[in-house]
Amino acid sequence: MSGEDHNFTVWGFIKGFGKLLIGLLLIIQGIIGLAVLLLFVGVMISVSDGLAGGKSGGASVPDDSALLMNPSGVLVEQGEPTDAFERALQDAYGIDEPPQVEVGQIVHAIREAKDDQRIKAMVLDFSGLSVPSSSASKLYEIADEIDAFRASGKEVIAVGDSYGQEQFLLAAHADKVFMHDFGNVFLYGYGSYGTYVKSLLEKLKITSHVFRVGTFKSAVEPYIRDDMSPEAKEANIAFLTVLWDEYARSVEKARKLPDGAIKQYTNQLGDLLKQAGGDFSKVALDYGLVDGLKSRPEQMAYLMDEFGKSKDGKSFKNVNFRHYLAAIGEEEDGDAPNVAIVTAAGVIVDGEAPVGQAAGGDTVAGFLKQALEDEDVKAVVLRVDSPGGSAFASEVIRDGVLALKAAGKPVVVSMGSLAASGGYWISSAADEIWASPTTITGSIGIFGFFTTFENTASEIGVYVDGVGTTPLSPIMATGVGPLPPEAADIIQQSVEEGYERFLTVVGEGRHLEPSYVDSVGQGRVWIGKTALDLKLVDQLGGIDEAVAAAAKRAGLEEYDVVRVLDRQTPFEKLFGSFSAKVVAAAGLDKGKVRSEQNAVRKLVREAEENVSFLDGFNDPNGLYARCVACDMK
Repeated sequence: MSGEDHNFTVWGFIKGFGKLLIGLLLIIQGIIGLAVLLLFVGVMISVSDGLAGGKSGGASVPDDSALLMNPSGVLVEQGEPTDAFERALQDAYGIDEPPQVEVGQIVHAIREAKDDQRIKAMVLDFSGLSVPSSSASKLYEIADEIDAFRASGKEVIAVGDSYGQEQFLLAAHADKVFMHDFGNVFLYGYGSYGTYVKSLLEKLKITSHVFRVGTFKSAVEPYIRDDMSPEAKEANIAFLTVLWDEYARSVEKARKLPDGAIKQYTNQLGDLLKQAGGDFSKVALDYGLVDGLKSRPEQMAYLMDEFGKSKDGKSFKNVNFRHYLAAIGEEEDGDAPNVAIVTAAGVIVDGEAPVGQAAGGDTVAGFLKQALEDEDVKAVVLRVDSPGGSAFASEVIRDGVLALKAAGKPVVVSMGSLAASGGYWISSAADEIWASPTTITGSIGIFGFFTTFENTASEIGVYVDGVGTTPLSPIMATGVGPLPPEAADIIQQSVEEGYERFLTVVGEGRHLEPSYVDSVGQGRVWIGKTALDLKLVDQLGGIDEAVAAAAKRAGLEEYDVVRVLDRQTPFEKLFGSFSAKVVAAAGLDKGKVRSEQNAVRKLVREAEENVSFLDGFNDPNGLYARCVACDMK
């Protein structure tokens, strides 16, 4: 064979192999493309079904099932939206729950199950539910629904390895409470503790500039003190005591314990443990907090005996929380006039903000405008669950409330766990305010705060110098440079004017004299029960009572309740935040739910919260009506 023939043959082989390889790649690409197309079509159908589906929901509920109430995530008033594509990925990767659980979802599921003939009982497993200490009122909403479920004649059984304080409040309302024989019921009360960094800032030569009005406005104390002020301690212990009294009363009534039993349990826990030889579970059983001690297999065997076995024989006959939600669907909007619910949840920030992360002034105002322009909406309930934030954004939201009232549409505020500072600012304009007995509200005050680093910079040889045309020109160099005294004076005047505006806003909305508002203001936090006596709220009750009050004001005997949310197209639902959903589906965020069980994760979470705290300070005027004492720890 000649050299040319040899070269030709080798080259031919290379070309042939290349064509074959390219062909195979094209075939694989085609298969992948077809799979993606089929996935796209399937998800679009799923989304369409989800949008069109009513009570059917698409999931089946076996007859004579127990509802396994096992929500997993952080309990919130309003969560970040999820869509069909995200849920499909979660199911595919074995992720049971999104990282947030709305209190309304739990209430809806229990309420529907109460009258659902397919559901014979309910099993409570709140081990995966993380509840912030400031969310007490949400727990009482759920507890009320558990009581109503029991009153219908259906049994409620609580199971768990151990019970934290918040989880036990809910479990206590069951007919029977079972715990692992190596578990515990750990109750510790309520507290408000902060980290104070004045000395640290001084050592770093960082200058804090604080502008505030109000004896009790403790929001900036961590930066100007090394401890909590006597005024802050006085205000905080007052509302914390009411919270703890309500907790003890609820648990004692549910467990049929004598008055004072819960406080005695927490105050003497060390002695009780000593008497029981250090056996935490024995103390809980002897004290009447639980009805029985059972290992996990024993708990499962008990439930199987009570409700029968599932088809695979591995569990008891049940439908879990998420599947039941899918089966019953969301509440439908019928032909009757509407009472619309608009939610302002989270820190109030200027501009737009994603639902479930913060209450953007423009976002909430946009929802109020939707309700204003919707002819079917005859009244609005503004659900507030916020510690406040930007004063400017709060005023933007209040303008939306005033526009509804001017159009003849009544506005009733329903306060959630928090409606303080800016949260109260936006509430005060309503026709009527309803609060929970444990709502944290008030905190009528305002402040401004920022830091400069001129002394820190000079330590490492960095200086700022220059010229300007006015005494205020140096403000352009503030940060590395000092804050001009003239600018500081202007900011303090702005804060004082902001506080006077706050007093006027509340006075006008609540028909109170500004001097009286000042006497109950000064940044002091009040609990719902006390706020009623102080005329800061009109009634005590939940969102159902607020909706009924709004309907009554609008003269409605029959009405549908609708929630005003972002209107997304199926395409947006499918591809919105795609990358974030893939990360979540891969399980990278799965550990967030269990963060409280791990010290390192807890530190990470607190760091994230601190960063988020700073991100919330975006008021264009640098003025904030925010309750920091509401962030209980």
